[in-house]
This record gives sequence, structure tokens and C-alpha cells, in this order.
Amino acid sequence: MTTPYRVLFDLVLSRMDPEDAHHLAFRVIRALPRLGLGPVVRRLTAPHPSLAVSALGLRFDSPFGVAAGFDKDARGIGGLGVLGFGHVEVGTITARPQPGNDRPRLFRLVPDLAVVNRMGFNNGGAQQAATELAKARSAPRRPVIGVNIGKSRVVDVDDAVDDYLVSTRLLAPLADYLAVNVSSPNTPGLRGLQELDRLTPLLRAVADAAGDTPVLVKIAPDLTDDGIRRIGELVGELGLAGVIATNTTLSRDGLATDPAVVAAAGAGGVSGAPLASRSLEVLRVLRESVPEGTCLVSVGGVTTAADVEERLRAGATLVQGYTAFLYRGPLWARQVNRGLRRLRRRA
Repeated sequence: MTTPYRVLFDLVLSRMDPEDAHHLAFRVIRALPRLGLGPVVRRLTAPHPSLAVSALGLRFDSPFGVAAGFDKDARGIGGLGVLGFGHVEVGTITARPQPGNDRPRLFRLVPDLAVVNRMGFNNGGAQQAATELAKARSAPRRPVIGVNIGKSRVVDVDDAVDDYLVSTRLLAPLADYLAVNVSSPNTPGLRGLQELDRLTPLLRAVADAAGDTPVLVKIAPDLTDDGIRRIGELVGELGLAGVIATNTTLSRDGLATDPAVVAAAGAGGVSGAPLASRSLEVLRVLRESVPEGTCLVSVGGVTTAADVEERLRAGATLVQGYTAFLYRGPLWARQVNRGLRRLRRRA
């Protein structure tokens, strides 16, 4: 079905640089509560109370939230909550401010409803994020806030633990949960932290420093099933709160987009619809590998309410999306939440 947003996308936004289009949309979202429009919009978008979920010792108004990457500096939490997301995971935030990779670094694969990105953790650093998070937490109504942290690019992998701990100590007291990102393909050496000999001391140190704030680890879809099982077992051994699965993929298999367009986009991780099958597989492997009660957040290729419900039935506690936001527009969370309620009323 063609929506007004899709017409706007086809005629205007798709002709803009993807990063510029994102910044434009983000400014509008940030403005909603500032202009006093929050209560009006919320009446149209608020999830039905029947969708509420209890997880991580918290109440989520909906199981559906927005994944890290959309709000890199924790500046749009209020606006995203107004749009109907049950939680907002901000970041990835690094201990040190960094500009990320050179532009262009974000590319649409429209026939696949996908994106290639090599952003490189562009963000203002943990200290700036702490200021923004403190303001967001003081708001009278807000979604659950997750904070996704990663390694600063200039820090050697051998010094990664200390770098993550800087962010942990600053941000864990301001987060409802903390996500340890060891799976982005766009920071050199980062995915090597998924190897157990490096991952174990990192997660143990972050969990100790985070105190009472729940800690989850975000993993890549490109791990083998055995590697995923080992991480699931490690999560149980360390008593972590959960796993977020998955990040973007390095695979270019099965894309419908013209190969020349894909090649022109160059290096980076693919997100969106092509990731759906593998993300669901990873979720099922994890659910068999982690202790009962472990929070599993499924992300990757989620577009519709049916997608969200499928993930929940496959063992997800919560579900996140991001890329489809670019193609579905600002009422996406509302569409998903209303669709979930319809599905459940029919069941």
C-alpha cells in the first residue's frame, strides 16, 4: 500500500544523501516534545496496555523498540518515545568523541529495503552522552533507555577493556540497561572481541563496573552457530542479563539490488530485510543456549507486526528495528504496535 510517507520518500528523501535525510528526519523527531506536541502525538501512537512487557526488572510499554544507530548521541529519546517505541537504545557511544569514517558512509539498497553503512561509531563521546541522558531521564514520561557502548577507534584492541570501562562508569548509572557492542564491522579489530579469550574478561569487567544496571552483549550474525552457542553459555556463566542479536552482516548474498550499485556502496555492514532469516536463526540458537529467563533482544530484518510476533514466539523477550524506519516513516512503531494487538486478538 502506498502511504503519504512512501510518496515523500520516493519523490524527495530517496534523492537526498541518506545521511542528510536521516539528520532531517531526526531534527523533526527531536522537535516533537520541544514544541509541546508530545501529548497530541502520543494519543495517536501510544501502545495499548495489553502490549506491555516485563523484562530486565523494567516495564516496557511495548516489546518493540528502536535499535542502536538511529540516535547516536542520546538526543532524540523523548521524540522516539512519543512515536510509540517501547524502548530506545542509544549509541553506539565510545569513551572518546570521534567523527567516524569519511562520508559518504551510508547507502540505500532500495529493492532490498536495506542499507549499507560504515559509519564508524561517529558520536560525541561518553561525557557528552551522559549530559544528554541525564536530561532525558528527567522527563516526566520516557521510554526505557538502553545505552550501547563500543571501543574508541584510536584505542588498541589490547586496551579495549579499560576503554569500555570509561564509558561504563559514566553511563551505566544513567542507563536502564547497558549493551556491550563487540560486533560492528566498521571499527578495526572490534569483532575480534567476540573471541572468548577476549570477550570473557571484557564482559566480566563491564558487569562488575555496571553495578545494578543490567548488561547485555550485542553479537554479529556472521558467527558460526557453535560460536553463538559458546557466547550463550558464557552469558550464563557470567550471569549477564542477556544478548542482543544481531548487528549488521558482511554478507552480500541474495541481494536483489543491481550488483553494480552494491559494489559502488563498498565496504560496510548490511542491515534490513536481507538479514531477517539469519537473525531469526541466531535467535533460535541462542534461546537453546542461554539459561531460562535470559533476556534476548532480536534485531535484524524486522519490518512488520508479523515479524515482531514471529521473533517473540521464537524466544525473543524484546524486538528492535531500525532500517525499516527509513522506508516506513514516522508512524512505523504505531503500525507495528497496532498490528501486534490485531494479531493477538485474532489468536
